[in-house]
Amino acid sequence: MDKFRMIFQFFQSNQESFMNGICGIMALASTQMYSAFDFNCPCLPHYNLAYGLGILLVPPFILFLLGFVLNNNISMLAEEWRRPRGRRGKDAAVLRYMCCSMAQRAMIAPVVWLAVTLLDGKCITCAFCTSVPLESLGNASHPHLSQGEVQRVLARIPCKEIYNGQQLIANEVAVRYLRCISQALGWCFVLLMTTLAFLVRSLRPCFSQAAFLKSRYWSHYIDIERKLFDETCAEHARSFAKVCIQQFFEGMSTDLEAARHHLPRKAPADAGEAAEKLLGITDQGTMNMALKSWHRCKPPLHLHPPAQPTGNGWAGEGKPPTHPSAPQKETAAYYSWV
Repeated sequence: MDKFRMIFQFFQSNQESFMNGICGIMALASTQMYSAFDFNCPCLPHYNLAYGLGILLVPPFILFLLGFVLNNNISMLAEEWRRPRGRRGKDAAVLRYMCCSMAQRAMIAPVVWLAVTLLDGKCITCAFCTSVPLESLGNASHPHLSQGEVQRVLARIPCKEIYNGQQLIANEVAVRYLRCISQALGWCFVLLMTTLAFLVRSLRPCFSQAAFLKSRYWSHYIDIERKLFDETCAEHARSFAKVCIQQFFEGMSTDLEAARHHLPRKAPADAGEAAEKLLGITDQGTMNMALKSWHRCKPPLHLHPPAQPTGNGWAGEGKPPTHPSAPQKETAAYYSWV
């Protein structure tokens, strides 16, 4: 159990590297999915375009959403965006930074899928086979064929085994033409995505370095604050449950000893240690009020000296003493940078 806990803590401390690894695995998985996918063009005029563009665009959209789902920060972003303003303001720049960071990772797998699909050329061949220029590649003056019949013949270009329009246009000529266009689009897409990634990763911090550092700092703070709050709640819940269970067994022991006319046994020594971790919250109603207050009115991001009472949003704001002592003055000067 301790080994699993250490692994979990390692993933938490290296969350950014872990998410980059997940995105890389998703990118590799997308290529394997496309390789294992059995592409079967319907070879019908009214279905080729929908099928080809659907295979080209729908899986990247699913992979994009999956990249957000697998990112643990999506719930943190939604919570920060939807929470009441309370005593702590919300910075739109921090929310944009968090959203852009998640979107950059989530786009890796869709970009790989689109690049592989375009370079392969099957989707473009299926989707646009009815748009092959017969004037330059085939025999546009073929007799005894109406416009609808020509469309039905061209729609069978991806299905070589049932194609019967060699006199209209050679199957290999049309496939090579469409695949050439698809590969050209694929390499242009790869070049465009690489250029955009370079600009985003390299040039964006140069224009607003101070704002970029501020947004990155507070996004890390929100993430760390949420983790520490969850850990504190878990520790408090453990101590609360421990004290409740010990008090239950102490009561049972007292009743049994009283029935036997003996003195009650001494309470365990660790009960006091667990009670100290409760921080004064020793009943369900107060804990519910504290959790509700944390959601509605988080404490402001301003540190106070330890001697001063810290307001928690629901028990009232503490007032500093009128004449602080010398250590308090030094502590106040130390925290004056916040």
